[in-house]
Amino acid sequence: MATAFGVLAGASLAGAAPAGAAPTGRRLAPGVTYRHFDVPAAAGTARAHLVTVDLADPHVHVDLLYPGAVAARATVSRLADSAGAVAGVNGDFFDITETQHPGVEATGAPVGPAVADGEVLKAAVPKGQRFGPALPPGGSTRDVFGVGTDRRARLDRLSLTGSVDTPEGQLPLKGLNQYALPVGSVGAFTARWGSASRVRAVCGTDSRRSAPCSSDTYEVKVRGGRVVSASDAPGTGTIPAGTTVLVGREAGAQQLRKLSVGDPVDVTHTLVASSSGVPYTFAIGGFPVLRDGTPLSGLDTATSAVRTAVGFKDGGRQLLLLALDGGAAYRTGLTVAEEARTMRSLGATDAFNLDGGGSAELVTRGSGQSSVSVRNHPSGGSERPVPNGIGVFSSS
Repeated sequence: MATAFGVLAGASLAGAAPAGAAPTGRRLAPGVTYRHFDVPAAAGTARAHLVTVDLADPHVHVDLLYPGAVAARATVSRLADSAGAVAGVNGDFFDITETQHPGVEATGAPVGPAVADGEVLKAAVPKGQRFGPALPPGGSTRDVFGVGTDRRARLDRLSLTGSVDTPEGQLPLKGLNQYALPVGSVGAFTARWGSASRVRAVCGTDSRRSAPCSSDTYEVKVRGGRVVSASDAPGTGTIPAGTTVLVGREAGAQQLRKLSVGDPVDVTHTLVASSSGVPYTFAIGGFPVLRDGTPLSGLDTATSAVRTAVGFKDGGRQLLLLALDGGAAYRTGLTVAEEARTMRSLGATDAFNLDGGGSAELVTRGSGQSSVSVRNHPSGGSERPVPNGIGVFSSS
């Protein structure tokens, strides 16, 4: 359900429905409903906007919303309209700023793994390189919410497995279309990355996002199974279909320097699920807050914020998409622990936290409407461009 267009500025919310006026229990399409309700919380009343999706309905499915490239951003309303979604929410946390690396472009790329329409788009950055609130104990950037080919939702972890076969031997592949690579590694960038600079991939360390960029780097372009060019620094610009760009830092750079133009190179990569044997048609990053009906231990109970979450019940057959309102009367929001309890009160057995704050957004399109409406008030006053989201689609 990907569509390609340029990076967009935040759109006016003149056509958005005021949260207080939004009707409750509205049917958007067969198997898809929308409502809003208030949630009493420690910091004050929060308003929640909820879309419920019946994945057992053969006319309904969900998929990743994204602007045709990993390292690109657009508003949720533009993503949903371009893909023809009847509803959608924002998705993963992302590389939003690079003030700690002067002169380095913020890529806008998301933190975690991503799968769209059954195709692997990217893998997860190192844990120390993530953006977003602190993870629950044991949390990982490889955590995903996804839907399998059996049309059931799940929480899982997706890990990158890959290699670079060269005349000098086989190198492990430690990155795929990521804004940050592990120290000492080699990562691959494909046409799915987009045109953003690849310099950010060699900045920071596995434990400190703000650490300086590496001075020991190397980049190799592979096309038709052979090296076609090499450079001492990561480059920028669109990567043609059929071309793979390998970026190395430290020990990885030293290995890539052994290659010469014309050398045969074979790059393979896939994402491996830690628990599901069912292939994913869709997956997105974030972190779990509720599992098997129980909130995870160690969830934040102090910081209230506007949040977005996705959850499921009935063995993954019923999907819940929730975004809090950022209007002045409600923007105190919920703590992560309150978010988990709210999702459980809605019947969810499992729930997953997505990006919040100024990114939190939920859109819907009613029968006969040609475009979506923003149902919550974004806390920044306008829609924030984001790298991805969850789209709900109906074929009826």
